[in-house]
Amino acid sequence: MSDFKEQALRYHAEPVPGKISIELTKPAETVNDLALAYSPGVAEPVREIAADPDNAYKYTAKGNMVAVITNGTAILGLGNLGPLASKPVMEGKSLLFKRFANLDSIDIEVKHRTTEDFINTVENIADTFGGINLEDIKAPECFEIEKALIERCSIPVFHDDQHGTAIVTAAGMLNALEVQGKNIHDALIVCLGAGAAAIACMELLIKCGAQREHIYMLDRKGVIHTRRDDLNEYKQLFANNTDKRTLQDVISGADVFVGVSGPNLLSADDLKLMADKPVVFACSNPDPEIKPELAHEARTDLIMATGRSDYPNQVNNVLCFPFIFRGALDIRASQINDEMKIAAVHAIRDIAKKPVSEEVLKAAGVDSLEFGDEYIIPKPMDPRLLPHVALAVAQAAIDSGVAQLPLPVNYMQD
Repeated sequence: MSDFKEQALRYHAEPVPGKISIELTKPAETVNDLALAYSPGVAEPVREIAADPDNAYKYTAKGNMVAVITNGTAILGLGNLGPLASKPVMEGKSLLFKRFANLDSIDIEVKHRTTEDFINTVENIADTFGGINLEDIKAPECFEIEKALIERCSIPVFHDDQHGTAIVTAAGMLNALEVQGKNIHDALIVCLGAGAAAIACMELLIKCGAQREHIYMLDRKGVIHTRRDDLNEYKQLFANNTDKRTLQDVISGADVFVGVSGPNLLSADDLKLMADKPVVFACSNPDPEIKPELAHEARTDLIMATGRSDYPNQVNNVLCFPFIFRGALDIRASQINDEMKIAAVHAIRDIAKKPVSEEVLKAAGVDSLEFGDEYIIPKPMDPRLLPHVALAVAQAAIDSGVAQLPLPVNYMQD
């Protein structure tokens, strides 16, 4: 057993199994405390909520509670291992919600026979929570699931594998292109991978200015083009009218490579075909589409990002999802819409352009960070993420008409 594997297993097992627990927020020491907490005192908020369901936000933990829900069909890069095997990942997500945004969270792993079963299960328990984070659900079912739940639920529903990845990718990509002196409107983009994350990333890049006709998407069968008859409705959105069929065909002269596929699928020779000053986001985890050492050996003019914390420019969903939910719940948004996602993109990218504190440098284990080719995305431990992203998301929700509350006074100000 490797040292890291042993360390990871021990971390999850000791001193108590798992990563989350429940804590009390009210005193429960005296007879009077218990009378207020349960019978007979609990009857009073019950009556208030029965009279007006919105009172659940006033008298219960609903407004600060996110459910992390999965069926375990796409766990990390490990595949369909079932709901129970996904529980450590979902507990980890709950840990991140608490650590970075002080949101309470509970993980829920669902067994089901059909997609409709899953949708019905989540819909039926949704009122318990202030928001729902869907996780590790395979494509294309994840698209149908999220769409149906957004329509049926009155609280924010957000599939982080799609939109969290897309938001951080877009923030880093816009900054990388800026550093390289390029414009997203003109960029030729190659996307290796055609699952949930890939499609969401490309759709959000389009909303940020990329041209759909400038995007070449590839799945296991090669380039997605208009003469293929095996495409689902989501891949069809990226079918190019082209004679190009292979990665080598489309990467020649490309400005951007986005990998959300598998390890070692982009070679040094492929990379050499790209345009001057390319941007490479090789985000397969734990092993990227091309190792950064090999990429930098092949090209000295590129900007490189991965999903790993041991290289510069980590594309990490924790940069956005805790803060998006924080902002959404604080103004009681009914959904997380495109305006809120784009606001998060710009809030994240702006932080990378600001001076970095000694506190963040120490936590990141580096001597300095300055906006440039090795620092296009903030570090996850940057304390500015919470106020900047949450405020931007909350304001976008208000401006786009999905907020049910105004901004609290002095919101996110020290």
